[in-house]
Amino acid sequence: MDSVAAFSWTVAIDQFGGSADAAASTAAELERRYREPHRRYHTLGHIEAVLADCARLAGELGLSVTDRAVIDLAACAHDVVYAAEPGADERASAAWAAAQLAVCGLEAEVGQAVAAIVLATISHIADDLPTQVMLDADLAILAAKPVLYARYVEAVRAEYDTLSDADWRTGRATVLSGLLDRPVLYATEPAHRWWDARARNNLAAELAALRS
Repeated sequence: MDSVAAFSWTVAIDQFGGSADAAASTAAELERRYREPHRRYHTLGHIEAVLADCARLAGELGLSVTDRAVIDLAACAHDVVYAAEPGADERASAAWAAAQLAVCGLEAEVGQAVAAIVLATISHIADDLPTQVMLDADLAILAAKPVLYARYVEAVRAEYDTLSDADWRTGRATVLSGLLDRPVLYATEPAHRWWDARARNNLAAELAALRS
């Protein structure tokens, strides 16, 4: 194991007193999945970025060590199953996380908390702070500099390469419109302050281009 995701996964499991051997085995499986050849955006690089932004937000908000460990596990697992099937992917990833954490000897409540955060990535709406942190970090890419944002869009398009250009434009426009229509794009105050304006500019520019 040589990825940030695998390291973060094993450290978080250790914080809950889990089996080191099982943590290493499940971390290897996690790495294998994120290295699947069909992935272009939802890779280990994405997980590393989400983990970094989770840490930044958690530090700003003063979250507990326990909350941070749960967030890290959810960040690592939230796209572990990815077949470009929204909804089904998140449910499968949540189930994977709960099952693997049980194998590692963690209490069922921990696995359930992690799975709940992963499931929240379907709607990207949450009331509790740990989940809001993970969701905000997952959407931090929307506020990237225009060149990096364009690369993100290109990578996601490649993951949906079975769609025609017309179907991609229609589906993507629906997603972008839904995000722009939200009164609150980032739930936590720091994320709103850091990213909201840039994200809305990127989303609006992409949507305009799709409709032109």
